[in-house]
Amino acid sequence: MQVLVDELKSRTEKIKLGGGEKARKLHTSRGKLLPRERIDRLLDPGTPFLEFSQFAAHQLYGKDEVPAGGIITGIGRVSGVECVIVANDATVKGGTYYPVTVKKHLRAQEIAQQNCLPCIYLVDSGGANLPRQADVFPDRDHFGRIFFNQARLSSEGIAQIAVVMGSCTAGGAYVPAMADESIIVRKQGTIFLGGPPLVVAHKWIIKIDVTTEPTEPPLYPADELYGIVGDNLKRNFDVREVIARIVDGSKFDEFKAFYGDTLVTGFARIFGYPVGIIGNNGVLFSESAKKGTHFIELCCQRNIPLIFLQNITGFMVGREYEAGGIAKDGAKMVTAVACANVPKITVIIGGSYGAGNYGMCGRAYSPRFLYMWPNSRISVMGGEQAATVLATITKDQRAREGKEFTAEQEAAMKEPIVRRFEEEGSPYYSSARLWDDGIIDPADTRLVLGLSLSAALNAPMKKTHFGVFRM
Repeated sequence: MQVLVDELKSRTEKIKLGGGEKARKLHTSRGKLLPRERIDRLLDPGTPFLEFSQFAAHQLYGKDEVPAGGIITGIGRVSGVECVIVANDATVKGGTYYPVTVKKHLRAQEIAQQNCLPCIYLVDSGGANLPRQADVFPDRDHFGRIFFNQARLSSEGIAQIAVVMGSCTAGGAYVPAMADESIIVRKQGTIFLGGPPLVVAHKWIIKIDVTTEPTEPPLYPADELYGIVGDNLKRNFDVREVIARIVDGSKFDEFKAFYGDTLVTGFARIFGYPVGIIGNNGVLFSESAKKGTHFIELCCQRNIPLIFLQNITGFMVGREYEAGGIAKDGAKMVTAVACANVPKITVIIGGSYGAGNYGMCGRAYSPRFLYMWPNSRISVMGGEQAATVLATITKDQRAREGKEFTAEQEAAMKEPIVRRFEEEGSPYYSSARLWDDGIIDPADTRLVLGLSLSAALNAPMKKTHFGVFRM
């Protein structure tokens, strides 16, 4: 695990540089601050910045490198208020929008909407990337959706503030134009589609029905997670050991500890915030799924945010388990996860395979935030399993045709399948495509969860209404 963490840190530092040295020198020669320097000066001194999707666009456009997707997004505190910050990086392709840049910008706005967080846009962009205009401009979730979202967010009382810090051309000019208030940096900011209106920003206060308590650190050091989990997903570990290193005082009030024991559920606090934790200790059986469903219902009834710690190969299969109702019991848990309106935060700490991804609140189930550890893997199934399935299908087909399928042919067929699944299951492959909100150092999990909870609890919780459970 330590090797994987070191690799993560090395890659992260490279991405933080933004564009090449020539682009950075040109940028600073114009008297401009680099985008990360702008964010540092904007934030309250000494407060953290929870950055999202640093590996956006990683190896996505071949030789055309677009570090961080050419845009920096995250949550930070400005004058005591938690805000979503979106900063264009003009050192990367002039701050123009690639398809993944648009996706990352839209994800930041989605986070702002879900958590009722004001948006601050640090604008320095040449607009859409023209060579890729067909993939950026015309569709529903393309460039125009950014401005649609700004209008809708403002209508909901979520402040939209823009600071024009450089070029703001073509479609990019609409970011400040549609903001509640805009500020233009003298002699540096330019807008080519008219001046921005200055509108008094909304003032709003939301009361959160969550009681916090004084925080206390875990009893065990976080870096012990490197040895507990490791980089071999075939090696089992007890998720309780992970929980003990991220919750306040390592105190965990376990729920139904001796029933459905491949799913660990219980109550704890993280930086004083009450949470319900659901973690995997193996494949999900009917008992595990029913226990998870019950626990989710309790958390929704009590307005307690849910933390999912994913390390799951899926639901148990086989004739015995099918007859025992694994399909309908698994559906109960998936329904509960889908309908739960309390804040949901997912951390993939190991494998995330098949329907287990759904039951443990994968991206499709709208967690407020989803993070991955550098050892994690995400796929419909493991590479070896997929290769075996496809080889078996081919072997049966050849047999029906009266043709031979030798061991050598089978091995030759399996090898590229395993390699492809290994590549596509990588956390870097996932993060490049914004299937998650970032790859994090396991030792930072507690801090990341604390910042995420703080952001999530700015929004009021809606009452949960569950669908029909198949009994």
